[in-house]
Amino acid sequence: MEPFILGPEEAFFIQEWMENNPGLVAGFSTKNGGVSGEEFSTLNLGFHVGDSREAVCQNRMILSEKIAFPLKSWVGAEQTHEVNIKKATKSDRGKGAADYGTSYTATDGFFADEKGILLTLCFADCVPLFFLSPETGHVGLAHAGWKGTVHGIGKRMAAKFAANGVSPGRILAVIGPSICEKCYIVDNKVISLVQNILEGVEKKPYNQIKENQYHLDLRELNKQLLLNAGVREENIKVTGLCTSCHNEHFYSHRRDRGAAGRMIAFIGWKEDYLP
Repeated sequence: MEPFILGPEEAFFIQEWMENNPGLVAGFSTKNGGVSGEEFSTLNLGFHVGDSREAVCQNRMILSEKIAFPLKSWVGAEQTHEVNIKKATKSDRGKGAADYGTSYTATDGFFADEKGILLTLCFADCVPLFFLSPETGHVGLAHAGWKGTVHGIGKRMAAKFAANGVSPGRILAVIGPSICEKCYIVDNKVISLVQNILEGVEKKPYNQIKENQYHLDLRELNKQLLLNAGVREENIKVTGLCTSCHNEHFYSHRRDRGAAGRMIAFIGWKEDYLP
């Protein structure tokens, strides 16, 4: 069953999580409903892609109203395809929300155990990983391109939960909209790194199409790595939404040859709620 449902045109939501956990907001924006023009048409949320800061800020205000989570409570990052995870607290609110210069540097994951903070990361093909502990209120969000994936950002997030008293077997995870295996071609270098971390795994998330070219299923790869980290299979949901195939909803860095805006993944508890 598809974990995401389109709410307003500006965002998909993780329906089951939000229905079962009042006060939780979790989802993924679309490219629609904003004010940006040209290749950024229309809801570009990335400051770093050449769009005007004014348009990006206005787009972020539009989304904040649609998801009922004030922009001043967002946190954002300068993502570098690494595996650094930042624990966000109330004192961090607003960093990276309306100005790229205040974003957390070299950060590709956020973790939080407080209400009133919306964790946000930008995407345009890479895999968003959402994490939730309904019993304790801990939430996490990670950016997993091929580099972050093979270097274990999902495992690091599971370890972050464990260090805060939540065993991996109690974590819920959703693997969000990202490029599908049919649209994602990589070379021998990437596949050799994938092979190194999947020793003993029977189902390989890639297949060779010709010399030095492979289709790679980054979503399945992240699922296998989360299973290896102790997350239970029944607690992992995987989307069927592809950022490249579903042009009507998403930007795609590969499909659009780099001339693309950015969506954001987001998760957090509203101020008045937390288990």
